[in-house]
Amino acid sequence: MKTAADKRLFWYLKEGTEIDLANLSQRDMYVQQVLSHGKTGDIKKMIRILTPDAFKESFGRVKRFLAKEIRMFWENGLGDTGEHPEKNT
Repeated sequence: MKTAADKRLFWYLKEGTEIDLANLSQRDMYVQQVLSHGKTGDIKKMIRILTPDAFKESFGRVKRFLAKEIRMFWENGLGDTGEHPEKNT
């Protein structure tokens, strides 16, 4: 599935670029940008487009690149994703 790159979120892509969400690296880029810079409407659109499993898998790959507050919010909402790179000892 392809989706148009919103210039507000993907300012670094050429005008008219489509993101192929079947491509894992492009899906991860999409999820990371929407979670980092998107508004509520952008997140709602992403959740409608991606299956829950596809979103969860992608989140598991990109969460280390997200701001701590964003990562923690989504980890709390999704539950344990099985990866704990930052443990306080």
